[in-house]
Amino acid sequence: MAVAPTGQSLLLKRAALSRPSGEWNDDDFDVLAAGIVVGRIMKAAAAPVGQPWLWTLAYGHHEDRTPTHGYEPPG
Repeated sequence: MAVAPTGQSLLLKRAALSRPSGEWNDDDFDVLAAGIVVGRIMKAAAAPVGQPWLWTLAYGHHEDRTPTHGYEPPG
């Protein structure tokens, strides 16, 4: 579990469990804060070398925030 800058805990939930409609990859997660989906993290098909994880803020949680998405190396 990660901690957001506000001190609030973030929880990763597999997309297949969070969004049962559709087919989701095992490396696709919703990011929740206080039970609300605030973003998504997934292994991207096309990503910078050494940074396979793509993260993005959910619509409605990106206003006045930069960056709103990015790539990260494996943890």
